[in-house]
Amino acid sequence: MAVPKKKTSKAKRNQRHAVWKGQARVAAARALSLGKAVLSGRAQGFVYPMPDQDESEE
Repeated sequence: MAVPKKKTSKAKRNQRHAVWKGQARVAAARALSLGKAVLSGRAQGFVYPMPDQDESEE
């Protein structure tokens, strides 16, 4: 089993953690934006089946 040769510094560990958290924040913002676009009907290039009004009345 491979093990690291030297201890990783706290600064390097914190930097990696900050990058990971930043990527999560960007992904969450994109998901929220896509959800808002779908609900408002502005989504282009995204197929989302919307129920017809006629079917819900029957």
